[in-house]
Amino acid sequence: MSDIHIRKVGRTGRITLARPEALNALTYEMCLEIDAALKAWARDTDVTMLVIDAEGDKAFCAGGDIAEMYAAGRAGDFDYGRRFWRDEYRMNARLCEFPKPVASFMQGFTMGGGVGVGGHGSHRVVGESAQIAMPECSIGLIPDVGGSLILSRASGRLGTYLGLTGARMGPGDAIHAGFADFYIPEAEWPALISALERTGEWAMIDKSGQTPPESPLKAKAAEIDANFGGERLRDVLNALDAADSPFAAESLAMLERNCPLSMGCTVEILHRLRGPGATIRRALETEYRFTSRCMEQGDFLEGIRAAIIDKDKSPVWSDDLRDLKQIRVTRMLMPLVAEKLTFAEEAGA
Repeated sequence: MSDIHIRKVGRTGRITLARPEALNALTYEMCLEIDAALKAWARDTDVTMLVIDAEGDKAFCAGGDIAEMYAAGRAGDFDYGRRFWRDEYRMNARLCEFPKPVASFMQGFTMGGGVGVGGHGSHRVVGESAQIAMPECSIGLIPDVGGSLILSRASGRLGTYLGLTGARMGPGDAIHAGFADFYIPEAEWPALISALERTGEWAMIDKSGQTPPESPLKAKAAEIDANFGGERLRDVLNALDAADSPFAAESLAMLERNCPLSMGCTVEILHRLRGPGATIRRALETEYRFTSRCMEQGDFLEGIRAAIIDKDKSPVWSDDLRDLKQIRVTRMLMPLVAEKLTFAEEAGA
């Protein structure tokens, strides 16, 4: 049984993630299959638009399938992880830059690698069950797959808050934060997708969009901006320590569980990406500086051990939360030379 169904239906190129028993976690092979389809469909005149969805009601895609990456890393094979991220990031860029409309229908959990597949299209649809998050700092990673670009574009310092805490967004929050565009009740999705397949008229999505639920995060904007506006992780911690509020206490509790090095690098990455010059390729290249080093020099293997392998939820991080040396952040984000993530194969692809 295939983990992914890729086919042409009517006027559309159709991608359906088909691992519902694994919350549609993205494997390396699935990334390669999506990338190959994108290359083929970019110039296929029979394909007017792309429609991406997933089987099951629990998740669109809960992230990347990292068990094999962990096993390879523990065996000393760090190249597997680098290859996985390199090819996944190139697929993310191809999706973001795809020359035709891309519609994604994201139910349930959409996290990490799922954002890389569903979060870069032109018509990102969520329904009532949506739970979107970038929780990578909890496992020794940073918000990647281009998620750093979306976070950097969120209003105020909302992106920093979401990246550091890994807080989950319901449909209203996801639209407010820039991770989705349209709210459409999930019962309406099958008929809408059938109509898109038949006609290729992507404007049907615009017309079907409804008023989304309220965004709790929007109501917290002032507190988020006041406490997450620093240039370094230490600044955020100082602000939260000084604030006497339930919001500050709740935020600190979330940060204290996460990897200090990952959070320090997340703050720095988002700082670098803010402004009009940021692109998906720049975001992915910056993310790759971290992920290519995270097994050897970071806490990724320990984070996965605690969360996925032993499931003790008690990671022993390399750095102290309140004494993270900035040189550690600098080293993780130094430019790569021969190993730099490139998109050279995009030309003529």
